[in-house]
Amino acid sequence: MEASHVQKIARVLNILVLIALICNIVILYLVPAAVLSGGPGLLGGVGTYLDGIFLPGEDDILAAGIAGSFLAWFWFWQEAYSLVLTLFLVVSGICTAIILWQGRRVLRTILRGEPFSPENAVSLRRAAVCSFVIAIAALVRAIFSVCYFHSPQPLLSYNALFVPIFAMAGLLCLVMSALFRQAAEIKAENDLTI
Repeated sequence: MEASHVQKIARVLNILVLIALICNIVILYLVPAAVLSGGPGLLGGVGTYLDGIFLPGEDDILAAGIAGSFLAWFWFWQEAYSLVLTLFLVVSGICTAIILWQGRRVLRTILRGEPFSPENAVSLRRAAVCSFVIAIAALVRAIFSVCYFHSPQPLLSYNALFVPIFAMAGLLCLVMSALFRQAAEIKAENDLTI
């Protein structure tokens, strides 16, 4: 039997989600080192850090960079702002990895030709919980930043946008979970009907 257009798209999405998941896990390991290396903003720290690892100077050693990445997991807690930023990024990264994994589970049921299975409802519910955790972590970080800098300026950052975006994503996943659960129940009833 030839794969449907939806299954072909799901196959491509499955590969892309796997690549995103692998990148997420690699970057998750580098978060404390990127936060500690500073630079102009977090992206500047990531760029500086990765530049030092992948383009070593005359006296740089790749193993030292990897060891520094590991040691950064023990150093990031020394300053309050670095601690909160690192914890926020790690929690968000872990939740993002779980969301991507649940997306792969949904795509696998589509590839099997069983899109209305109860396991899709469970996967979407887990993705909803992770979205709410990211929204709460972003809210905590925004409140901490307002108190730390004694300014409302952090409320205008990307971090403040995470709160409503991930709260809405969580609600959307909950609605989709309920729809998939109901569709699976209807499909089971129809399968029993002769």
